[in-house]
Amino acid sequence: MNDGMGARTSAAAYQQNAFQTASPGELTLMLYNGCLKFIRLSVNAVEKNDYEAKNINVTKAQKIIRELMVTLRVENETTQQMLQLYDFAYDALVRANINNDVNALEEAASIITDFRDTWKEVIMIDRKQRHGSGVNR
Repeated sequence: MNDGMGARTSAAAYQQNAFQTASPGELTLMLYNGCLKFIRLSVNAVEKNDYEAKNINVTKAQKIIRELMVTLRVENETTQQMLQLYDFAYDALVRANINNDVNALEEAASIITDFRDTWKEVIMIDRKQRHGSGVNR
């Protein structure tokens, strides 16, 4: 076995372990990051006229957004607005895939980036509250 193969195996094992030990909040963050990764790969594929790779990666991003939509509990106006934004991002990905439209990919990426960044803040606040920041003691 060469060093490259061992490194890939170790990286895959690390990712599997990270996935299995992640909290629900961390899993959601992983979904956002994965979606953004697939959108970036789609942009690169469009720029290289590699439409097969674009289709594969857009489809992966769409599946992630669908998962986020299906698991969202729509309980109030905020979650209803989130669902609408997910739907808009999903539609942008559909347009991007049909028309090889980088602008539509960027629209979707912008929405998902906002969700991801907000979610990171929520996780940080939750950790501080659960583990104590020392401020409110």
